[in-house]
Amino acid sequence: MTPSRHARDRYGPRYGFRHGFLGIALALLFALVSGFVSSPASAQPASLFVQSGPQVSTNEPVTFVANRITYDRNAGIVTATGHVQAWQNGRVLEADKITYNRNTGITIATGHVVVVEPDGQVLFSDRAQLSSGMQNAVLTGMSVRLAENVRLIANGGQRTGGKINEMARAVYSTCNLCAKDPTAPPLWQITASKIVQDLVDKRIEYYDAMMRIYGFPVFYFPYFWTADPSVKRESGLLVPSFGTASHLGAFVTVPYYWVIDNQSDVVLSPTITAQSGPQLEANYRRVFNNGEVHLNGYVASTDGSPQAAIFASGTFDYNNTFRYGFDVNRASSADYLRNFNIPGAGGVLASQAYIEGFGQGSYTRLDTQLFQGFNTTINDSALPFALPHWQYSYLGEPDALGGRLSFDTSYFNVIRAEGANVQRADAIINWERPWLGPEGTLWNIAFHLTTAAYHGSDLDEQPDFFPVNSANVSTGLGQAALNFRWPFMRSGSWGGSQLIEPIVQFIAAPNTGTQSTVPNEDSLFLEFTDANLFGWNKFYGIDRQEGGVRANYALHGAWYIGGSTIDGLIGQSWRAQKDPLFLPGSGLQNNFSDLVSHLSFTPNSWLNFLWQGRYSIDGEGLDFTDASANVGTAPLSFNVGYLYTPNNPFELDQVPTTTPQPATQVPRSEISLGASSHVGAFQASGYERQNLENGSMVSAGFQGSYQNECIILALLFDRRFTSIDGDDGATTVLIQITFKTVGQFGFSAL
Repeated sequence: MTPSRHARDRYGPRYGFRHGFLGIALALLFALVSGFVSSPASAQPASLFVQSGPQVSTNEPVTFVANRITYDRNAGIVTATGHVQAWQNGRVLEADKITYNRNTGITIATGHVVVVEPDGQVLFSDRAQLSSGMQNAVLTGMSVRLAENVRLIANGGQRTGGKINEMARAVYSTCNLCAKDPTAPPLWQITASKIVQDLVDKRIEYYDAMMRIYGFPVFYFPYFWTADPSVKRESGLLVPSFGTASHLGAFVTVPYYWVIDNQSDVVLSPTITAQSGPQLEANYRRVFNNGEVHLNGYVASTDGSPQAAIFASGTFDYNNTFRYGFDVNRASSADYLRNFNIPGAGGVLASQAYIEGFGQGSYTRLDTQLFQGFNTTINDSALPFALPHWQYSYLGEPDALGGRLSFDTSYFNVIRAEGANVQRADAIINWERPWLGPEGTLWNIAFHLTTAAYHGSDLDEQPDFFPVNSANVSTGLGQAALNFRWPFMRSGSWGGSQLIEPIVQFIAAPNTGTQSTVPNEDSLFLEFTDANLFGWNKFYGIDRQEGGVRANYALHGAWYIGGSTIDGLIGQSWRAQKDPLFLPGSGLQNNFSDLVSHLSFTPNSWLNFLWQGRYSIDGEGLDFTDASANVGTAPLSFNVGYLYTPNNPFELDQVPTTTPQPATQVPRSEISLGASSHVGAFQASGYERQNLENGSMVSAGFQGSYQNECIILALLFDRRFTSIDGDDGATTVLIQITFKTVGQFGFSAL
């Protein structure tokens, strides 16, 4: 038995018990007794203080008290009896009686022998006999209480030559005993005919060991060993895992942890499958003085075909200003990732290398990015490759006019094997100044300048589909805005405080037209909500710029009643001229935009509601809805969510510049339901998502766990009903049993 990967992930597995309890306890007994030897004989209740050299084990100050201390000069025996207590450096020894024979060098502690460590660990024994200057010892009827609720009981223990601690007929567990029947077996325990602690090689060996559940034997191990608890990292086998998968059949994985040196280690995890070929996973880690590297590598042979994947990352500090790093995520095929349940199948893997710097009010980053698609709807050769991408941002201090200047600039070179290749350099300058007007009005004046220069080739391909193959284009747009807010607050009426706040924003800018000759890399999709009602641009990037004279306005209100809050906003955008950039269905195609709003309601700690929507002024009803509600507290809570949008971004394949792509006009209407509970040691949660457009399920899942002082039971079930690359969905079942301080066993079905 070996520990779980959770333990290993804290930079190396911790095998076995948390502390070398027997070695510490015996050394403490010898150290305390050595203090007794140097004491003169006395009678009647007494206490003794011995001051000597700096050695903690033998010469640190030792204090003890006893009801009676005697010394038989003829026999050479020192005897302390009656509630004997001795302590040294936070350690305490208690016994009914301690005797030391100066002629034989044997010390005996009897009757309720207790050793208490500074960290609270406790060793109990009926009798302890020590000899040969702390090199040999025998304990009978011993038990140990360690950290993390660890209990170890043995018929006896023996120490030989100061190098080997041997315990006979030992029982190990972290479970509490039944309060009503302490003689009943605990939930789990490990029994062994012998446990040997090697103090030289720093390892603990178990002989004839049995894992028992409620007293019933479950697993038998004729022999296994773990590292001594004083060793933080030790090479050795980890807990194996097993399961079944639809594409693999039955499989088993046996990891091996290898400590390479003080700065690096690796976990090698070979997997043997019944229906496919073998796989080897390597999880490598290395820590440097200025950073660290993590690497997960996979190699396999499936159906006679070699497969591989790599997931690597590294971060390094160059100095106090700059750092650099990389992320590499690549794989040979989506089928390989899916069959072996490696994350990334059905999506896009991104890789990058970067360097970034942090200054006073400034930031810069230079990186290169590439992507690999794993979905039949994604044309991998059409994915962009950024070589390079650079950005710089600066935020200045308030100037003499009370305003603040900010500056952003960037450059990128996007390359595609199939599709447009674009280079862009841009600069954005902002200056704004807020001030407080009469009657509590809040004002802000702002200026915004965006400039960009483009060079594009293969522009007649996706995502632009221009009538020309190449172009050199420069754009510039200056805008000025006046922002106004006038909050009205009333307190002490209607059971609380109310806020009403009109918000108005006037923007003056030239009209931008269709911008049909400007390559589009960052403004392919638009969702108009209250989140981007106020701003320089309704698009998320700068390749499409909203221009013209326009106004954005809204009414914001809130009601605060004790611990309850109601907050809402409704707003709209108006423009002097229609903007051809905004396509039908965007909510911005007319002079007056659709109405956007949000409403949140939190009446107490166990209920909250949030709604965000867009309402068409053409009488078509709601064009966008995102609503969620949560009811309950930790013992039991429920949540429900609903999302509707006329354009589904997940259907986006290629978007021409001037007309909407038919695939994006597929509405998206989904409802999600969930519940969670946390009662005592039990936790459970479940969810489901359903597509209301066609009445089909999207996904559903459940996970639950039970945890007490000695065990963790976990179950996870997840079902994907949607198809990826033509499959019939996927089901994942994971069962994990964690015996605390020992290890984790798992079964998975994919």
